[in-house]
Amino acid sequence: MKKTLYLIRHGQTLFNKKHQIQGASDSPLTELGKQQAAQAKLYFDQLNLTDYELFSSTQERASDTLEILFPNEPYTRLKGIKEWNYGLFEGEPELLNPPHQNGVVDFGSFFAAYGGETMEEVQTRTVKTLHRVLKETTHRNVVAASHGDILFLFAHYCLPIEAVKQIKITNCCILKFEYENETFTFIEAIHPA
Repeated sequence: MKKTLYLIRHGQTLFNKKHQIQGASDSPLTELGKQQAAQAKLYFDQLNLTDYELFSSTQERASDTLEILFPNEPYTRLKGIKEWNYGLFEGEPELLNPPHQNGVVDFGSFFAAYGGETMEEVQTRTVKTLHRVLKETTHRNVVAASHGDILFLFAHYCLPIEAVKQIKITNCCILKFEYENETFTFIEAIHPA
């Protein structure tokens, strides 16, 4: 059975607004973040999705976004799609992020030296989790609220890096994938907010 995955980034947070690094750290949605989620809700309302299952990262900003999209509906929290742990860089200004090196996807293994995760660790747990979810669900549609680097790294699992760099992963953007025969295919990026 062909299934569809809607992987959505959370709405704007206080740390996003203040340009602070947030991975394992959490910060609340701003009013704009709540409005972005409400705009994304309109997209899902127009889709009139049926036969779906809902998932969220274990982090509050993602679950709060999902609760705006699908109020009063049950969902499952998944550690496997939580944001990258940036170690000692958590909560620090984004200016401290290392420059991207040629040939290195995202930040590579930089943060591992500071108590965080490598790109490979984050991508592996994300891909493993989403494969398991899509393989095990009996529903045709899955909506999962997650984070910017999770969307980026999962898209890179499905697409060449140059194609991924063309996708704007803004707050509340939705990446749509089809899943069939244990294979994900990227369909489109949707920017309702």
